[in-house]
Amino acid sequence: MAKKLIAVARPARFGRGEETLSDTGVRDTWEISPEQVTVGGPAWPALLRGALEHFREELGLPASTRLRAELHAMLVYGKGQFFLPHQDSEKDDAMVGTLVLSLPSAHAGGELVIDHAGQSRAYRASKQDLTLLAFYADCRHEVTPVTSGHRVTLTFNLLADPGTSEPEAAPLAELAHCLGQHFSRPSTPRYGGRALDPPNRLVYLLDHEYTQRGLSWSRLKGADSERVALLRAAAEQAGCESVLALAEVKQTWDAQPVGDDPWDDYGYDEDEDEDDGATEDGDYDLGDLIDDEITLSWWTGPDGKGGEAISLYIHDYESCTSTPSADLTPYESQYEGYMGNYGNTLDRWYRRAAVVVWPRERAFAARGEAGSQWALEELCDRIAGGDLDGARTAAQSLAPFWKRNGSQPALLERALHVAAGLEAAETAAMLLEPFRVGALAPEHAAGLAAAADRYGTQWALRVVDGWFGSDHRFETHRYAWTEGLPELCAALRSHRSAAVARALLAGGWDAVDHDLRLWTATGPAEIRRAQLEQLAPPLARILEAADEELRSGIRTVLRGYGDRVLECLVPMLRRSADVLSADARRAAGLDEVARDCVDRLRTIAARAPRDKDDWSIAWTGCGCELCDSLGTFVRSRERRVLEWPLAKDGRRHVHGAIDSAALPVRHQTRRQGRPYTLVLTKTEELFATEQTARHQAGADLAWLASAWNDPGAGRR
Repeated sequence: MAKKLIAVARPARFGRGEETLSDTGVRDTWEISPEQVTVGGPAWPALLRGALEHFREELGLPASTRLRAELHAMLVYGKGQFFLPHQDSEKDDAMVGTLVLSLPSAHAGGELVIDHAGQSRAYRASKQDLTLLAFYADCRHEVTPVTSGHRVTLTFNLLADPGTSEPEAAPLAELAHCLGQHFSRPSTPRYGGRALDPPNRLVYLLDHEYTQRGLSWSRLKGADSERVALLRAAAEQAGCESVLALAEVKQTWDAQPVGDDPWDDYGYDEDEDEDDGATEDGDYDLGDLIDDEITLSWWTGPDGKGGEAISLYIHDYESCTSTPSADLTPYESQYEGYMGNYGNTLDRWYRRAAVVVWPRERAFAARGEAGSQWALEELCDRIAGGDLDGARTAAQSLAPFWKRNGSQPALLERALHVAAGLEAAETAAMLLEPFRVGALAPEHAAGLAAAADRYGTQWALRVVDGWFGSDHRFETHRYAWTEGLPELCAALRSHRSAAVARALLAGGWDAVDHDLRLWTATGPAEIRRAQLEQLAPPLARILEAADEELRSGIRTVLRGYGDRVLECLVPMLRRSADVLSADARRAAGLDEVARDCVDRLRTIAARAPRDKDDWSIAWTGCGCELCDSLGTFVRSRERRVLEWPLAKDGRRHVHGAIDSAALPVRHQTRRQGRPYTLVLTKTEELFATEQTARHQAGADLAWLASAWNDPGAGRR
């Protein structure tokens, strides 16, 4: 059939300015004129009507507009035929776009590629079904070469005829209708992916810049004033609220400096020492838009009064504008040249005002996503006013984003108050889930105890467990919260929440215990000592706040550590001697810890100096064959040097074992033969380290005897 069509076709021509040209280097396809084609069939009229109504909505034409499709040509593309990038000429004053109907045909290649608003999309016809595609008349597009089979299409001019609706009411009604559709249809991300829930907001970017002080409904400039007035009226008609906002827009473009040859990777500017490249924004040729980020930083109240600082990222499917940001002047630009894996990009930043619209029934979630503090205050007001059902419903609407947005430490006290007042256990747990234990302070005891009393101990333990994170571990600099742990636990016990206090203490000790195990087994010494000393304050506060059962368990665990734990315990005792009374130290069980330290220190101080020919080092590795061989060498009294032929992975493992344990063994690789030889040499540091340890143990013993009234006297 394709061959029969070609037999009655002619080579397609194309327009350039006022001329109509034929050049197979630009357009190579067969064309059949509309006079030779009849389109019909019983299902065709209904299919076309439905398609035109769909495309009218998607193209953003008013509801009163009647869209017509006027056949332009039938096109047949055979193997190797194509049409280079071009833009359709508007063949009629009413023409707004082009409709392409692809007939079912088995072929490869021949994709229709359309560029619009900085984006490029490729469309492939179906082998079994009709495919209809519409695009604006000013969109550049191309047909890629067909590699097999035939691509057969009908092209139509899309003509927009004005309707008969009242001119005054039509724009308002149409805009209200569009808002309703925006908030009821699933969202489609710009770069594809699964359809999402309908958006909670629409952000319309204005053309002019405004300051926070000057942003108000009555001070909008130029076209902004007329457009916003229409949008506000439509929002009211559609049952929506609207606020004014300030937005920060960042766009990243593929770009090249004007006059730069993108293929010259080795060219150098003779004057590059004097001129580091183009500096003005206009000195770059822009390619594709790579990324477009919009963040709202401030907005007014729905009544136009007051305002609040916010931080809200706006997705591409939530925003629109009459004037693209690229047509405005950025307040800052930054060009990044080629960096190997990325580069040749131009970042532009703009400050724009915006109108933010949301449905009234979703107002709480729309505002709450931007302002966690506002949301909690509003929930407090509803609870205080007796509207528990409304407060619960509103709180539940925060769930999709609260874990991401609601974790500011300063909001914990208010969140605890709201959680206790909601009388809904799962919703209360959701509100508290984003926080971490580092936000806790003694002033939170009453709120935490009230929530625990409301929902039960198991609920409270589950919440506290989540605050520590999945494995109860965190960096040492995040132990600051333990400074108030004794006061917090005492307050919780006074509010009859001893179980919650125990959970906090157990979680804190679990984290400290983990870090003690990590750092007592790690070298080099200067790093290890610094890390272990940082664990001294939280360990002291945990012992001070713990009950006798937990203290006893902690002391038992500490006794099981090697002598390196002294690098934490002695600094802890020194600090406690400075800040706690003797009675407080005794109550915290620190006297027992001091006695254990005295026993260890006496053993170290009493060790006889190492014989000059004793090169043995006490060490146990991970248990692998390599570590067993290394252990045999380092524990040997006589052997000082080991020459060990070993492959690369083995050498790397041995290097790591020596360095992590800070063994006094120098390791070098002799790069001769196969495999290379790893040369291990025990160093004189072995003797110096033991001498230093005995000297330090004596000094620490003397200090303990004076500061702790000789805590080891009873054990001599």
